[in-house]
Amino acid sequence: MRIVHFDKKTGELKLQVDTLDDMWHLDKVLSPGDEVEAPSLRTYKVGNKEEKKPVKIRIRTERVEFSKTSNRLRILGPIIWGEPEEYIQLGKYHTIDVEQGGRVKITKQWKNHEVKRLQDAEKESKRPRIRIIVMDEEKALTAMLRAFGVEYGAEFYSAGSKKSENYEKSEGEYFGTIAAEIERHPERFVVAGPGFAKENLKKFIEKRKPELLKRVIFENVSYAERSGVNELFNRGVIEKIMGEERFEKEMKLIEELLIEVHRDTGRAAYGIAEVRKAIDAYAVKKLIVLDDYLRTDKQAEAAVDLADSAKAEIVIFSSEGDAGMKLKGLGKIAAFLKFRLRDME
Repeated sequence: MRIVHFDKKTGELKLQVDTLDDMWHLDKVLSPGDEVEAPSLRTYKVGNKEEKKPVKIRIRTERVEFSKTSNRLRILGPIIWGEPEEYIQLGKYHTIDVEQGGRVKITKQWKNHEVKRLQDAEKESKRPRIRIIVMDEEKALTAMLRAFGVEYGAEFYSAGSKKSENYEKSEGEYFGTIAAEIERHPERFVVAGPGFAKENLKKFIEKRKPELLKRVIFENVSYAERSGVNELFNRGVIEKIMGEERFEKEMKLIEELLIEVHRDTGRAAYGIAEVRKAIDAYAVKKLIVLDDYLRTDKQAEAAVDLADSAKAEIVIFSSEGDAGMKLKGLGKIAAFLKFRLRDME
């Protein structure tokens, strides 16, 4: 993502969308009523024929649909401006498809946390992404760390068993497939698993493609399953490689919050009623909220606005991550407090 232009007074923001992650972030900041302008195609009837004509069009957002599978963001609403005028019918509905490499202009009343989200996304886009492989002697599971969570990919299987006469050949083919997967992508890889399979893979790559090892870090995990991927996060392996990664920050924050809650220290509040009470008392140091909840609930939006004006730190959790699921169980919104509210009673 690249923010090309931002005018806080007019609310006009122009940005370039480069990745699927960028579309996900954009989906989280667009609301009904926002004006979105972008190049598009409009059906124009000539006699009995219909032709697609290139236009520049502006719509008033009514609905936003983000699709990970089709790699695009769809924004639907009535047309409020466009050119060339002969292809435009004001008030008619139109869908703007935002795809990778496209540019859009958004005009709205921007909230501080929305602008910060896009600025953080712009910084994130400059960081290297990480791909993960968890493996044992029989299976390898691939995954990629994205802004919206962990996206799981292909699985590879070994055709042989240790008792087989062709085990060495089968193992070589298995390792060759994994090495090809690493070579196919430019990102850094974490290869992890139980036992010696990952070490044997390392020796295999060292003999055939030693330059690949510059992009690979080998780690131990208990299982070659999704739980193995979670283990890498819980142990801080991904943080060590990428620095401060948002999803690890979310997991650490939610664990810290749960400790405060379970110890009944009075330094945490959760659920909209308790959090709003803490905000009104200027007691909130850090507020955490689910992105979907913030986007769809007026009470949550008002609470975040008040906390932001009181200079509290705002952290927006992804509803798709494990930490987000835990926050959902706490009422979708929570806060770390500067002092115990019970001391004021």
